[in-house]
Amino acid sequence: MSSSTAPSAPVSNGATASLAARLLQGRYAGALISLLLISVFLYLYQPVFLTWPNLMNIVKSNSVAFILAMGATLVVISGSMDLSFGSATTAAAMVFGLLLMAGVPLPLAMIGALLAGGLLGAINGYLVSYAGISFFVVTLGTLSVFQSFALIVNDGGSISVFSHPGFKALNGFVNGNVGPVPIILIFDLVLFLALGFVLRFTAFGRALYSIGSNPEAARLNGINVRRVLFMVFVISGLTAGLASVVQVGRLTVASPEVDMNLLLTVLAAVLIGGTAMTGGEGGVLGTLIGVLFLGVVQNGLTLTGVSSFWQGALSGGILIFSVWLGGVRGMLRARRQARVG
Repeated sequence: MSSSTAPSAPVSNGATASLAARLLQGRYAGALISLLLISVFLYLYQPVFLTWPNLMNIVKSNSVAFILAMGATLVVISGSMDLSFGSATTAAAMVFGLLLMAGVPLPLAMIGALLAGGLLGAINGYLVSYAGISFFVVTLGTLSVFQSFALIVNDGGSISVFSHPGFKALNGFVNGNVGPVPIILIFDLVLFLALGFVLRFTAFGRALYSIGSNPEAARLNGINVRRVLFMVFVISGLTAGLASVVQVGRLTVASPEVDMNLLLTVLAAVLIGGTAMTGGEGGVLGTLIGVLFLGVVQNGLTLTGVSSFWQGALSGGILIFSVWLGGVRGMLRARRQARVG
């Protein structure tokens, strides 16, 4: 009896060790371990951290960043980067506010915000993919253009949507619950699963990885590189439109001012989650962990009484560290491949 069961322990231990090794070597292992360590620290010093209301507050307060980070992940995987999504979100929010104040029903106004975001993304996509201009130059330029548009459409003034008949439904979507679960959390999970499915199981997702790894090789393999790049910027714009609706619902106003910390937070979350800045590697699971990590850090600053003025410095520092870490990870991978070869 003992002879038949004795070998099972080493096999089990080997499987456990193999799983642990894969987790520790994964591209988002650092973010996951850091998230767990910070969570334990905050729980020990601020027990309120792990209460359900506080955790759901983290989810709600980071939903805009999460939605934008999902779109930004796809862009970075393709080997590009969108610096204008914050301004696009603000511009789409102003369109949303103007439509509501013009008496447009809430569902149609939401569609208008989505279309506005998609159009702004299409402008970026056309200039990058068909006009052949560097994504950095294009999106840095449209960052300012979209910001100016947001200021011009209402002479620099904010638009309150509190009095709109559809505000109650909008507020319910952003702040309401189904039982103890926030509706926005359900929405975020649906978006996460949808984009995860696109990346893993569709030809479009495989094309993104191919283009990010080697655009010329992707072209020679029959991938329409221009069309794919155009579409990924449109998707980024659509996520900006979605984020604008959530943002207006949370603030009760459409503001023409761009939150520059949002740009840092989103890019840091994408890169912390293991998506390579050079493209061809990454995924939405790592980005989810990155958003949670930054959300927990921000919540921890609030709970421990640290000034919110440190948030921008922290996000910028984490962004720099993430890019450096990605470079180190790429260098180690190249060395391993060279030894194998």
